Amino acid sequence: MSGFPRTMVGGVSLSRMIVGTNWFLGFSHTTPSKDQYICDHVRDRKKMADIIEVFLRSGVDTIMGLIAMPPLAEAIKEAEDRTGVGAIVVSTPAFPVGPDTPEKGLDQGAVDAIVEEQAKKGARFCFPHTSTTDALVDRCTRKIRHIGQITESVRAHGMIPGLSTHMPEAIVYTDESGIDIETYISLYNSMGYLMQMEVDWVARIIHEAKKPVMTIKPMAAGQIRPFQGLAFAWSTLRDMDMVTVGTMTPGEAAEVIEISLNILEKRGGTQPLQETRSKASVKKT
Repeated sequence: MSGFPRTMVGGVSLSRMIVGTNWFLGFSHTTPSKDQYICDHVRDRKKMADIIEVFLRSGVDTIMGLIAMPPLAEAIKEAEDRTGVGAIVVSTPAFPVGPDTPEKGLDQGAVDAIVEEQAKKGARFCFPHTSTTDALVDRCTRKIRHIGQITESVRAHGMIPGLSTHMPEAIVYTDESGIDIETYISLYNSMGYLMQMEVDWVARIIHEAKKPVMTIKPMAAGQIRPFQGLAFAWSTLRDMDMVTVGTMTPGEAAEVIEISLNILEKRGGTQPLQETRSKASVKKT
């Protein structure tokens, strides 16, 4: 396994690049037809394993997504078997919330069952998905209601807790109230895509966070080209923070790794550039 810069989260060494899985599982954030294309052409154990293998062989051994969603766990296992490298899985399941949740709390039996499933599938970290976390954020009290029901269950099942959120407030309130988490998942891209506050505000919140931050959507679900998206993310985050990157082919995986290393090591680009006829006028003869 080659090296990629690493950071520590909850006493565990993680690669600073995290393998995103939306582009494996059919969540394009684009159109239903794009989602269907992913399901038809990428959501396959072998094809997913082919991509994960590239990351593992390059020292990118951290993977984020819903590990209980087939065939992600099986694809990870196949890539591990091929490479002899163990993956560190960050699973982000949703927990049921409803009108009664603010007063009565979460259904603890349902929480425990969901958490147990993530542990059985091999997750090392388990975070409530943003659809759960952000439903529990209370701006009036500056608290995240009932989140202890989840974090305590995660600890009890031998995993490390964190939070996945699209709300910058969640990071601030977590730090203020001392919630038992080791990291946060936060949107972060130069376009401000899906972000609820201006990019400079979110950048400041990330820099002031008490724990390392796992950032997501650096390329705005494909709306920003890899060089621009990764250059912004790597150059404006702390050395402890991470960038989650989704790809649909082994070649794309190799490209984002090489682009990232070029940026982090401050060296000129070495990866091949995309060719069009209009580039002929600037190519050396």
